[in-house]
Amino acid sequence: MTTSAQPRPVSPRAAIAAVAIGFGAIVFDGYDLIVYGSAVPALLAHEEWALSPVEAGAIGSYALLGAFVGAITCGTLTDLLGRRRLFIISLAWFSLMMLLAALAPDPSSLGLFRFLAGLGFGGIPPTAIALVMEVAPARRRQVISGLMLCGFPVGGILASVLALVLLEPAGFRVLFAVGALPLVTLVPLAIWLLPESPDFVRSTRDSVRRELGSLVSGRAAVATVLFVVANMCSMLLVFGLNTWLPQLMRNAGYGLSSALAFLLLLNMGAVAGGLVGTSLADRYGSRWVATTLFAVAVVSLGLFALPLPTVVLYVLAFIAGAATTGNQIVVYGYVAAYHPVGNRATALGLSSGFGRLGSVGGPILGGTLLSAGVGLGGNVGVFAAVAVVGAAASAFVPRPGVGAIPATKPALPAAEGGITA
Repeated sequence: MTTSAQPRPVSPRAAIAAVAIGFGAIVFDGYDLIVYGSAVPALLAHEEWALSPVEAGAIGSYALLGAFVGAITCGTLTDLLGRRRLFIISLAWFSLMMLLAALAPDPSSLGLFRFLAGLGFGGIPPTAIALVMEVAPARRRQVISGLMLCGFPVGGILASVLALVLLEPAGFRVLFAVGALPLVTLVPLAIWLLPESPDFVRSTRDSVRRELGSLVSGRAAVATVLFVVANMCSMLLVFGLNTWLPQLMRNAGYGLSSALAFLLLLNMGAVAGGLVGTSLADRYGSRWVATTLFAVAVVSLGLFALPLPTVVLYVLAFIAGAATTGNQIVVYGYVAAYHPVGNRATALGLSSGFGRLGSVGGPILGGTLLSAGVGLGGNVGVFAAVAVVGAAASAFVPRPGVGAIPATKPALPAAEGGITA
């Protein structure tokens, strides 16, 4: 049964509102996930809890494990129930859980509330990307979606700056409490202004169910697996570096401010990489942009292991951010562009959800290596090897099947399933 035969087109004002509110949500999604890495030095120094690096890494992974569940669940529900509804629910949920995390009385409670917050973290990207890709102008969908997704590294920058200003005088609880602000800012705006995707309104529940099944058959199934691998590698790099880079730099002899500056530059580079990468993807296709950025990550991380001057390491941190978090933005667009409207959010949820296993593994891997006495060079060497696998996965995604739009052709309207892959 069709929900509406002739859905009203989205007005330019509503489309701008969707991008702006989506950007704001992604900023806080990125802030709340990345702020934990900024808070790790303070958590390790909190004598009352006496956390080890392995324990701190495990707590950092709980939110990411929740995001794994949330992405898969919300991605599928978004294709069945609508982009707008699931976006608002996810946003309100993670904001409330971050408030509870700020009030956590012990490490176990902190881990629990961050896991529950992760359910909302995971739901934001598939709902926001699907909605924005379907209200944006056809030929600029990836760069506009990429502009919204640059909110993630902007959130990382915000986390780094606030950590520099607030961590020592105010402690980690204040940093976590900032993550609850969307509950009283963005959620009311979303309820008031956020449109529903006309493509979702146009589609039928039965056709959606058929298209969901196509994700696990034929070349689409191969693409799904490779997208999972690419997302897993990318997210391992993003969250491994964002969680442990400050502590690694402190162990390498840098003061707290300098160590946090590396994290700031990593996320500044991510903004540049996301904007430039998605702009190139709109013009040339996502495959080789994503593959090339993974290769750049290999080189920049490999050089980071060398005893280079600090200013050169700062530049490499910026480049590594462009090629890791920036590339995650490109990979999201790659997945969204590859799939038609009926299963787009589900494909995003599956690939980013299972990819979140990499984001869970990143903090644990870094903590394990650090506890074993592995220094900066060994850590970034392991991360560079992960980027090699991501490059291979991106390069070998099969071309879309019959009825899909080839990667080199210009984009068509979303109702025709035509977005450049």
